[in-house]
Amino acid sequence: MTLTIEEAIARVPQWANATDLKSSPLTGGITNENFRIEVNGDVFVLRIPGADTELLGIVRATECAVSQLAGDIGIGPEVFFVIEPEGYLVTSFIEGKLPPPVELGQHENIRRVAETVRRVHKMDSIPETFSPFRVVEDSAEIARRFNVGFPNNFDWLIEQMNIAEVALLQSPFTPQLCHNDLLNANFLDDGAIRILDWEYAGMGDPVFDLANFSVHHEFNDEQDRWLLESYFGEVTSDKWARLKILKIISDFREAMWAMVQIGISKLDFDFRDYANTYFARTEKGMKRESWQKWLEDVIH
Repeated sequence: MTLTIEEAIARVPQWANATDLKSSPLTGGITNENFRIEVNGDVFVLRIPGADTELLGIVRATECAVSQLAGDIGIGPEVFFVIEPEGYLVTSFIEGKLPPPVELGQHENIRRVAETVRRVHKMDSIPETFSPFRVVEDSAEIARRFNVGFPNNFDWLIEQMNIAEVALLQSPFTPQLCHNDLLNANFLDDGAIRILDWEYAGMGDPVFDLANFSVHHEFNDEQDRWLLESYFGEVTSDKWARLKILKIISDFREAMWAMVQIGISKLDFDFRDYANTYFARTEKGMKRESWQKWLEDVIH
């Protein structure tokens, strides 16, 4: 059962004798509720997860462990306390700004993000794995369970996705710890690039993180080249193709995330419109003339 904010606060022993405690909701989340907690001059963030978020592939124990790792090396906020067994995170509040997408798309900031993401990929391994292909499949199964309607071309999208996965597997990668949800709302800049919300962290393809970041910030070819150059030190045809394919797969994963939300979410948000937007983006990407070339180039 979900705790109220008052019940959650009461479960943090360090706050038991606080003489000055204030809470206020933070805006921006569409899966969880976040609260700013001021305690005797210190500021924290307490997050209450939405209902049934395990159906989105979220493992709270993994999120807490990776959040601790990220906080310890200064990539994410420091973890102050974890409310168990619910897995509610209490973290330090970072006084930084949310850089708008156009700002993160500037060359210097692309370089800074690439360097930060490379540090993420060097973090310790964890048991949890992440594949956008399995996420799409699992999400489809869950959405059907909730009788969510699918687009008419869904089988074709799945067919193209399977072709892409086979092509990508011809050039295998070494799984690394990835964030897997690098949308704009998960970045803060306080002089350093900080990354928030490690709900989907798992061992996976590091290029998916780059693709996910790129597609959420609507990068053009020039920005994509700079992203690859900043991360790898070079742009090769196979890396280019891998990035471009995974950008489209990232859109597909995003559409399927929304399909599950249609079935489970109680939030006042138009998940159907969100899903339709990303289905259309996925179809457009898979119908590009470049799609077949990327499928060939990624193998070499």
